[in-house]
Amino acid sequence: MGDEMVKNIVAQERSSARVVEIDVPEGDPLPLARARNIGAAKARCHGAELLVFLDVDCIAAPTLLARYHETASEENSTASLFCGPVTYLTQPLSSPITPDEMALLHNPHPARPAPPAGTVLHGDDFNLFWSLSFAVTVPTWLALQGFCEEYRGYGGEDTDFAWSARDKGVKLTWVGGADAYHQFHHVSDPPIEHLDDILTNAQVFHQRWGQWPMQGWIDAFEERGLVEYRPDLQTWVRIRN
Repeated sequence: MGDEMVKNIVAQERSSARVVEIDVPEGDPLPLARARNIGAAKARCHGAELLVFLDVDCIAAPTLLARYHETASEENSTASLFCGPVTYLTQPLSSPITPDEMALLHNPHPARPAPPAGTVLHGDDFNLFWSLSFAVTVPTWLALQGFCEEYRGYGGEDTDFAWSARDKGVKLTWVGGADAYHQFHHVSDPPIEHLDDILTNAQVFHQRWGQWPMQGWIDAFEERGLVEYRPDLQTWVRIRN
């Protein structure tokens, strides 16, 4: 998305990965939902039966694809969102690092279920779904019609996707052993650099579902005097930079 260097790096590494470029005008929010939908469409054109989504700053463990495939095959009669554990690395990786060394850093995020490798755990809290790492069969993807492209930039589209799945009776399955490692980078808490995207996408979510998402972040913004709720507009607005 708006990064012409990706195709050059892939070519230099002699990777078999296919690069799909999306032009993004400078300064515009990244179209995350649209990009995922385009990627899924391209994969389907090449015969994919299982779609695996991994954020750009995540590294897949060697077992990730196999575990997603095994679990989807075992539960092929059940429409599910398959989610693997994600470890947030606390410092930059040394280079190079072996898979065995990576495994020693295994420490899944405590806010999400992380069943033991080789097992699964069925969940019912769809607010825990995140798009950092997940898989879905093509029939389930088609039933959900992908991500809502009204969301642009950071926040909200993954919760919307999960709520759509819940409404359609799709299950939520946490897959032990489908591990990913989120590379270390500095983040803001709350993510002030994404404040405008969050407010815009929160309004989209509210219009679609009648509830405000990302309430923890919005509350934190309000406590810092950055936003306020306008009853006359029935929405949250930014009041200062």
